[in-house]
Amino acid sequence: MTAHDPTRTDPNVMCHAEVCVTCSDEAVPVTVVSLLGADLAVVDTGRGREEVSVALVEARVGDTVLVHAKEAIAVLGSPAEKPAEMPAETPR
Repeated sequence: MTAHDPTRTDPNVMCHAEVCVTCSDEAVPVTVVSLLGADLAVVDTGRGREEVSVALVEARVGDTVLVHAKEAIAVLGSPAEKPAEMPAETPR
């Protein structure tokens, strides 16, 4: 079952199972899908999309951020920071 929070600015962003994944007592890594302005962002939780505050961090689209209670508290990484693939070893 999905529930909608009417205080959100994006009516297409839904919570799941009556409780948003970011409302638990644990911070969870999510991916920033879009920046909305007013220090808000839409993130992909792996189970759906939710709106969170990014007021405390400098997040960009594609970044993985750590979210607790609908507030991004750290940027864990961005696609540009991922290491390049290691080349295959050449036989000796």
